[in-house]
Amino acid sequence: MSDVISVEIVRSPNADQVSTIVADLVAGSVASKLTAQDPTLWGPEAESEASIRLSWTTLHETSRPLLAEIAKLREELHAEGVDRVVLAGMGGSSLAPEVITQTAGVPLTVLDTTDPAQVADALEGDLQRTVIVVSSKSGGTVETDSHRRIFEKAFTEAGIDTASRIVVVTDPGSPFAELSEKLGYRKTFLADPNVGGRYSALTAFGLVPSYLAGADVESLLDDAAAAAEILSQDSPDNPAILLAGIFGAAHAHGAEKIVFADSGSGIKGFGDWAEQLIAESTGKNGTGLLPVVVEGPGAPGFVDARSDATTVAIGPATGSSAVAVEGTLGAQFLLWEYATALVGRVLGIDPFNQPDVEAAKKAARALLDNPVSDFADPSFVEGDVEVHVSGEWPAGTSFGTVAEALQALVAAAPDHGYVSVQAYLDRIDDASFALLRPEIAKRSHLQTTFGWGPRFLHSTGQYHKGGHQNGVFLQITGASEVDLDVPDRPYDLATLQLAQALGDGQVLAGHGRPVLRLHLTDRVAGLAQLVEAVQEDGS
Repeated sequence: MSDVISVEIVRSPNADQVSTIVADLVAGSVASKLTAQDPTLWGPEAESEASIRLSWTTLHETSRPLLAEIAKLREELHAEGVDRVVLAGMGGSSLAPEVITQTAGVPLTVLDTTDPAQVADALEGDLQRTVIVVSSKSGGTVETDSHRRIFEKAFTEAGIDTASRIVVVTDPGSPFAELSEKLGYRKTFLADPNVGGRYSALTAFGLVPSYLAGADVESLLDDAAAAAEILSQDSPDNPAILLAGIFGAAHAHGAEKIVFADSGSGIKGFGDWAEQLIAESTGKNGTGLLPVVVEGPGAPGFVDARSDATTVAIGPATGSSAVAVEGTLGAQFLLWEYATALVGRVLGIDPFNQPDVEAAKKAARALLDNPVSDFADPSFVEGDVEVHVSGEWPAGTSFGTVAEALQALVAAAPDHGYVSVQAYLDRIDDASFALLRPEIAKRSHLQTTFGWGPRFLHSTGQYHKGGHQNGVFLQITGASEVDLDVPDRPYDLATLQLAQALGDGQVLAGHGRPVLRLHLTDRVAGLAQLVEAVQEDGS
């Protein structure tokens, strides 16, 4: 087993089928063809999309010229006393830089939220020392565009030359590239356009904010290069082929949830990055793999662990497969990208499109054109919680308390279904809400995911609509003590945040899924009430 990147099978009840899938991938020279960027690997329907989405296989080489450009900018900024980096980006534009900088132990303020309090906190930092990196393939992402407008206004009001403090990462020829040139922003970095967002960790989207913040991205590319030699081999020992075989075999036996737990790897937040990669790549056509990121090896929903590794389990607690994955961050980025692309072939889907992501965006935009209060009448109110219900529930479902509503939501999940907890809140100040995941998982005996809205819309949001339709959805929204207008837009952040929750709820309800939205009129008191309700749900 390689010391660069390795996969150790802890347990596999489907060993024969794993071997069959692995042998098929090896015989088809799939790994080497993927490295050569062969777009035919996923069938005729996927060929057009795949032909413009495979440059990530060589980023460990092609991204190196960027390093000198980023280093030069960093030196210039530091010479001007500018050393605080804020990143405005969604999905792949924020998740990879966050993992890179957290693992490296360097500060990066990440804005992938529309929560007004969280954005206001970012504005409270020393603007005289701040540069904001605005990352978007097109520039049209509503969250990122809002952040840019808000920071432009803040810089101007602080007497700072706004254009000198904005760095853009985008695709060549995009509307955002044109806008950046027109407004004279400090620097525009052009990413490889033939790489999709969730595969972009080693493009300018991942490297620019990370390097500016102080991470060693050259070593990241070196580690990926070392792994690339292994991952391109048509061998049963190829870790990516082995992962694809394990996941494909488990899925064939009805196991579609991959549970991630870090067992001391030293990589911070990797599960959140892998969650987007896997869910958005595979969750379509009524199939796919749903990542469930848990707090650690002993967390509810996870079985088996191995120290000093990222440990993954797939399947029910009885008869599940479990693997331990070791490697540096750069190597793991590439491993999981290869494995995800390969398992897409095994599942018979296109791992590079995301047909259901746009639905929630369209619904949110439509709601912004209407008074949000028209959609906000609760079914009932208990304490600091307003209860809203939508979607299709089992016949005869009724409840009159928050605890009963939570119990009914869990009961509405089919066998082997899952609970998705979605918190449209401040993921820094309201971080304690993540405690709801293990509490619900422990009592429901269902795999339970937790996502911060709206960032999960650019991640697991694709799976919720396009993957296995066996989820039930708990949305948590909350009143905010602060608000921020979005300059030159007819809405503020609080309105946008609520519209995103309501829009996604409408789309989920349209798929026939049960949706329970709990709106907290007081976030602190509401959390205590929710935890108590979960613990009283009687399951």
